[in-house]
Amino acid sequence: MPDAPELYHLKNGAEADIAAFPLLHGSVGYDAVDVRKLLGDASLLTFDPSFTSTASCRSAITYIDGDKGILLHRGYPIDVLAEKASYLEVTYLLLFGELPTKDELATFNKDITYHTMVHEQLMRFFTGFPRDAHPMAVMLGVVGALSAFYPDSTDVFDPRQRIVSIHRLIAKMPTIAAMAYKNSVGQPFVYPQNKLSYAENFLTMMFSVPAEPYTVNPVFAKAVNALMIVQADHEQNASTSTVRTVGSSRANPFACIAAGIASLWGPIHGGANEAVVVMLQEIGHKSRIPEFIKKAKDKDDPFRLMGFGHRVYKSYDPRAKVMQKICDEVLEQIPNGDPLLELARELERVVLQDEYFATRKLYPNVDYYSGIVMRAIGIPMPMFTPMFALARTAGWLAQWKEMLEDPEQRIARPRQLYVGEPMRDFPPIARRMAHERNQHPPSLPMPGEAKIVGG
Repeated sequence: MPDAPELYHLKNGAEADIAAFPLLHGSVGYDAVDVRKLLGDASLLTFDPSFTSTASCRSAITYIDGDKGILLHRGYPIDVLAEKASYLEVTYLLLFGELPTKDELATFNKDITYHTMVHEQLMRFFTGFPRDAHPMAVMLGVVGALSAFYPDSTDVFDPRQRIVSIHRLIAKMPTIAAMAYKNSVGQPFVYPQNKLSYAENFLTMMFSVPAEPYTVNPVFAKAVNALMIVQADHEQNASTSTVRTVGSSRANPFACIAAGIASLWGPIHGGANEAVVVMLQEIGHKSRIPEFIKKAKDKDDPFRLMGFGHRVYKSYDPRAKVMQKICDEVLEQIPNGDPLLELARELERVVLQDEYFATRKLYPNVDYYSGIVMRAIGIPMPMFTPMFALARTAGWLAQWKEMLEDPEQRIARPRQLYVGEPMRDFPPIARRMAHERNQHPPSLPMPGEAKIVGG
């Protein structure tokens, strides 16, 4: 006899056959239970805080195996792409599914190159921000405003306009990021140069000044290229999911990317590489590593080892391996090296040999070395997260494009497990009693009143 169906007993006395819901198979990785009809057929919701076990879409862009430390873009390993491809090649791959031919790459490079300048009036936005404004705040505002300057490419239902907006965003992000930096240090903006590569152009706009010639260090350009590749896409992370969610409402692409920037700005998402450098500066010297290892193991101590462990990877982050190699190449260009790198290497050695961290699968992630690389190139810490946003724009746009072209995708609308009060009567104010918890709203000063502190 066949096994009896697995029945769930519902509040209304009905029974639901959970096994009746089909199983979907990916090309590699986990299978998924198709629960789209669960609410309608069984009056049940799935409960999955932070969506850690929920596949929100079908995607053919990026695959991660966290246990084995594998990251593939359209089937190509991340270390191979970082070694052999340019960032724009990887961008083309993410967007269109295949590596470009020689002619396709030449056309794509041209399409990007001739969109790198921004509208002259847009430059006034930068001077409207305080000089000490965080570059992410500036980028968020400027990118969000692009739709006002380029309304001819905001119709997401027009395939041609979608491609034009993709070209514009990929092309203008380095320009906007570099302008945000220049404005913060009081230097004149540097216009992009069509003869330079994507990475060379960014470094030139960041570091050149009109008073003297500037030549890009090829090792630094290679490092920026690799850094952007390893940060280009990473499946359905917080900022990518944000872009997809905003895009599901058919918002214009500039608004969607601005939303991604806002999500990435969070210190436990895009800001982690900055936290690594701050941590290493706090440790200061190899001799203090045991002291901080002890602090990291103390659950009552607020100190945490930044750059170790990952939500997905339970082995060595493959992107970290790429950046470790790039780090060595960059530091060879720095006179007398960088004591922070030597400290980072020793801290990594100690952590990897410590059973406490090994049993918790805390390995270095991409943020551990990327901050040191950027610091060695001369990129200041406030620009670390804007660099991440610049690189991740390719992945955001590829995911946005895929979402729009997917007939299964509708406007995002997660459900909730309601745990509040059931329906109740509205009491007159005279009969309302203070809650038994004795928790009262705070007493706020009236407008114009000073709040009195102390007696």
